[in-house]
Amino acid sequence: MANYSKFLKYLWREKFPFKFVYSDSYWMVDLEEHVFPIKKYRLIYERLLRSGAKKEKFISPSMPDDKALLFIHSPRYIKKIKAGKFSSSELQALEIPYSAEGIEFAFLNVGGTIEAAELAQEEGLCIHLGGGFHHAFYDHGEGFCVLNDTAVALEYLKQKGDIQKAMVVDCDVHQGNGTASVLSGKEHAFTFSIHQMDLYPALKPESSLDVGLWSGDGDEKYLGLLNSNIPRIYNEYQPDLIFYLAGADPFEKDQLGGLKITMLGLKERDNIVLKNARKLRIPVVVVLAGGYAYDIEDTVSIHMNTIKVAQKVQRKYPAN
Repeated sequence: MANYSKFLKYLWREKFPFKFVYSDSYWMVDLEEHVFPIKKYRLIYERLLRSGAKKEKFISPSMPDDKALLFIHSPRYIKKIKAGKFSSSELQALEIPYSAEGIEFAFLNVGGTIEAAELAQEEGLCIHLGGGFHHAFYDHGEGFCVLNDTAVALEYLKQKGDIQKAMVVDCDVHQGNGTASVLSGKEHAFTFSIHQMDLYPALKPESSLDVGLWSGDGDEKYLGLLNSNIPRIYNEYQPDLIFYLAGADPFEKDQLGGLKITMLGLKERDNIVLKNARKLRIPVVVVLAGGYAYDIEDTVSIHMNTIKVAQKVQRKYPAN
């Protein structure tokens, strides 16, 4: 009878023990033949529904107010974004075309990461299907990134008094130059970036801790360096919240990266970052960040694997 009760409990337990933040607006930006796979957001959403996620688990983001944005970005830059008055050189740095839908996408992603961070504090973990635009600076954007959603959310929660200090764990293949710049000198923010050195961006402002690898380094070296720093930095800094940029672009078949990390290696990366955080009962907000595999289904599968690892970890280390 006891075994039968356990079986019933297994059948009726939540498929995903956390919420997702997502908007259909995320994939309605026309980027034409751009390398950024905008449709991945819809594909991940559909894959989650087929995997048993309930629609009520998906939270729609709200537009952030200017006060939140101005914790990180300059008033002049915010006005420029809203007016669409980018110079040709600024658009060249952004590497994406300007459109009203694209600007809505940028603002909603900030609101989405703020929402996910607040939910993570309440429930231990939350996944934003967008976010991770770490190349946006105080007064300009670069590399597909208009606004720095992670830095804005971190500073917003700090100014609200919800957290005393937080950590950014950036595992995108590219160094988080914008995040390192805008959070530099803030004792309440620890920025960690593990990335490929011989790759964009050319100029890499110092994070609190940068771990650089080189083209072709592969799983063993990557995971060895990650393990040598996590959970050590968690224990030393003791953040109230972790922002995890779970980029899919270290993947061996990515168009923009060369680290040659396998799908299994990326799953182990996710496990190292998430398990060690939740074991210490540190709330985590996951943002999916980059991913540019030749086959979009590979990118979607990598992001789904991150979610599956989070699912397993959160069941083992629930909020309560």
